[in-house]
Amino acid sequence: MYRQRVSQLTNQTNNKQGVLPMSNADSMSLSSASDTPFLGPRTAAMELQELTRKPIHHVTPTLGELLQRVGDAQTDSDATPDHHVLEVSGNPTSSPFVLAFNNLTYSVKIPRKVTVPACFRRRREHELPENMLESNTKVLLNDVSGEAREGEILAVLGASGSGKSTLIDALADRIHKESLKGTVTLNGEILESKLLKVISAYVMQDDLLFPMLTVEETLMFSAEFRLPRSLSTSKKKARVQQLIDQLGLRNAAKTVIGDEGHRGISGGERRRVSIGIDIIHDPIVLFLDEPTSGLDSTSAFMVVKVLQRIAQSGSIVIMSIHQPSYRILNLLDRLVFLSKGQTVFNGSPSSLPQFFEEFNHPVPENENRTEFALDLIRELEGSPGGTKSLVDFNRSWRIKTERKQSLKNRAANLSLKDAISASISRGKLVSGATNVDSNLSTSVPTFANPFWIEVAVIAKRSSLNSRRMPELFGMRLGAVLVTGIILATMFWHLDNSPKGIQERIGFFAFAMSTTFYTCAEAIPVFLMERYIFMRETAYNAYRRSSYVLSHALSSIPSILLLSLTFSAITYYAVGLAGGFHGFFFFFLIVTASFWAGSSFVTFLSGVVSHVMLGYTVVVAILAYFLLFSGFFITRDRIPDYWIWFHYISLVKYPYQGVLQNEFGDPSKCFVRGVQIFDNSPLGVFPEEMKLKLLKTMSKTLGMNITNATCLTNGPDILQTQAVTDLSKWNCLWVTVGLGFLFRFLFYVALSVGSKNKRR
Repeated sequence: MYRQRVSQLTNQTNNKQGVLPMSNADSMSLSSASDTPFLGPRTAAMELQELTRKPIHHVTPTLGELLQRVGDAQTDSDATPDHHVLEVSGNPTSSPFVLAFNNLTYSVKIPRKVTVPACFRRRREHELPENMLESNTKVLLNDVSGEAREGEILAVLGASGSGKSTLIDALADRIHKESLKGTVTLNGEILESKLLKVISAYVMQDDLLFPMLTVEETLMFSAEFRLPRSLSTSKKKARVQQLIDQLGLRNAAKTVIGDEGHRGISGGERRRVSIGIDIIHDPIVLFLDEPTSGLDSTSAFMVVKVLQRIAQSGSIVIMSIHQPSYRILNLLDRLVFLSKGQTVFNGSPSSLPQFFEEFNHPVPENENRTEFALDLIRELEGSPGGTKSLVDFNRSWRIKTERKQSLKNRAANLSLKDAISASISRGKLVSGATNVDSNLSTSVPTFANPFWIEVAVIAKRSSLNSRRMPELFGMRLGAVLVTGIILATMFWHLDNSPKGIQERIGFFAFAMSTTFYTCAEAIPVFLMERYIFMRETAYNAYRRSSYVLSHALSSIPSILLLSLTFSAITYYAVGLAGGFHGFFFFFLIVTASFWAGSSFVTFLSGVVSHVMLGYTVVVAILAYFLLFSGFFITRDRIPDYWIWFHYISLVKYPYQGVLQNEFGDPSKCFVRGVQIFDNSPLGVFPEEMKLKLLKTMSKTLGMNITNATCLTNGPDILQTQAVTDLSKWNCLWVTVGLGFLFRFLFYVALSVGSKNKRR
C-alpha cells in the first residue's frame, strides 16, 4: 500500500509539471502546499527517494512534541503500521513570538590618515603629532528596523560589507549595549542578555567541531550539555536520533566529522551538524550567520529546508545569506535587504516584484528576483545619489503595507511571560523550567546541568577525541623517552667525586628545565578548541569553570605517565641517592614540574591566539626561568633588581627540590682528603705530592687532615649553591601551588578574553 501511495505521488508530480503533494508536515515546510514551481520533476523525484529510503524511529511520547522529521511521509489510512509519522502535537499557538528590532544603529571608529605638509611626509606615521591624526566613524548599521515571527524564516541579504553579519550580531546580543543604539524586543518586552542566552542559539559561519567524533557522538554530547539531568539517557538518545533524521544525517550518523588529515563527512553535512548541536534543546530563537556559505546549491537547499522545519516547529529563525537560489527563495518568509548598513527592502519575497515595479524598476520576467535586486542595489551604490532614493521609498512603502497588517497582528501577541510558559508547555526549551514566574531571567535556569555533570561530560568528550588522535600524546611521550634515554646514557652512574658533583648539578638543571620544555607541545591543544569553547559558552552550554577543571583533570593521567617514564629511565641509570624514598620524591617533583609546566602553557594558550607566537613566548619565558633558577648564577649573586624573577621562576623550585633530595644527607661525604685538589691546577700532581700538601695544611691549620677526612658533605654543597631558603617538601608544594595558580589565571583569561561581543 505504501508503494502504491508513492506511485500516486510520482504520477501527480509528472502530471502537474513539478507540483508535488506533500504530507501534513511537509505542507507546512513549503511556501505553498498546492503549487511549488521551484521543484521540477527531477527534484521531486529526488525528494520521493529521500522519503522512501529514510527509516522512521519510534520515540517516547514525552519527546514527540519536540521532534519533526525531514521528509515525513503523508499519513493516511493506507500507510503501513511500520511507517507512522511523528508530528508536533497540538494546534499552532495563537500567540506566536514576535522579535522586533527598531532603529538599530551601530558605528565604529577607524583611524584615518590626513594630508600633512611636505616637510613631514617622510616621517613615519607613528612619529606624527597626535593632533595631526584624526578618527573617522564608519556606520555599520543605520536606523535598521523590522521584525521576525515564530514559524517564519527572516533572511538578511546584501553584498559583502552591507552589514548582514553585524545585524545578526546585534539581534543576538553580540554587540555591547553601550555601542548599539536602538531596541530589540520579544513580544514587546526588552530582551535581557541572560534570558536571550537561554532561549536562543547562534550558529557561526565556520563549522567548529571536534574532528574525531562521529555525527551521532557530537549531537549526543550536545544533548548532554543542553538537556537537563532530569531527562533520562534513553530520552536524550531518542532526541538525538530524531534530530539526525530531522537534519537528514542518517547515512552519516556513524561517520567522524573529519579534518584536513582525516576523511569525514561532506561540507553540507558539517553545516547541518553545526546547526544540530545548537538546536538540540529546541530554542525559541535561532540565529545563523550565512549557513549556506561555501555549499553547493543542493546542500544549501537542504540546509534551508531543515531551517524551515525548525521554524515551523515553533521557532524564530533569523539568518544572513549572500545570494539565495530560486528554490531557497521560496522557502523564506521575510527578507531584509541591506546596503551599507541601511534597509533598502523589508518584506516578503512575493512582494519583491510589486516593490520594484512601484519603484519604477520592474523585475524582468524569467529573472531571479534577488539577483535583480542585488544588481540594482549595487548599481545605485555606484551612482552619485547612492541608495538614498531606494531607502526613502522603502520607508514609505513599508508604512503603507504595515497599516494593512497592523490590526491582524496587534491582537496576536501574548506577554513574554505567558508566551514562554505556553512554549515550554508545548515542549520548547527542553533545558528550561516547567513554569515561568514573574522574573523571567530566573525562572529559566542559566545552565541545564550542575557543575559536576558538566565537568564529567567535557572530560569524557576530550578523552574520546584524544584517544582517536594518539599521535598528539605520542609525540610528547616520544620526546620524554628520547630525552630520558639521552640523559641516562650521558650521565651514566655518576660517582661522588667533585667532578661527579658538578655533573649531578648539571643533570638536575637540564632535567628539570626539560620537563617544562616538553610541555610546550600542549600549546595547540586549547588553540584548536578555542573557538569551539567560545561558541559553546556564549550560549550557556556549560560554565567556564567546568571547562577549566575538566581540562586540568583530563591532563593528570598523561602527566603521571610521562613523569613515571622519565623518572624510571633516569633515576637509577644516573645513580642518584636516596634509594626508594629518594626515587619517590624525585617522581613527585617531576610530576609537579609537568603539572606546573602544563598549567603555565595552558594559561599562555588562553592569552596567545596563534600557535607559532605561543611557541615563541613559551620558549623565551622558560629560558628566562632557567637563567634565574640559581644554576648559572646563585641566588646571592643575582642583582637586587632581578631577584623577583628568581622567585617567580618555575624552574627554581623543582631544581632546588631535587638538589636537596640528593645532597640533603649530612652523613654522606662527597670530598675526602686529596680530592680537595681535583678541581684545581694541583689536581695534576702525583698522589704523593698531594699527601704532602695535606700534611703541610694540617700543620698550618692546627688540625689533622688525612686522606680519609671528609672535607665536603651534602649540606656544604647546598650552602655553596645557595639553595637553603626552602626545604625540599616546601619546594614541592610551591611547584604544585604554581600549577594551580596558572590554572586560575587560565580561567581569568577565558573569562576576560573569550567574550563574543563587539565593542
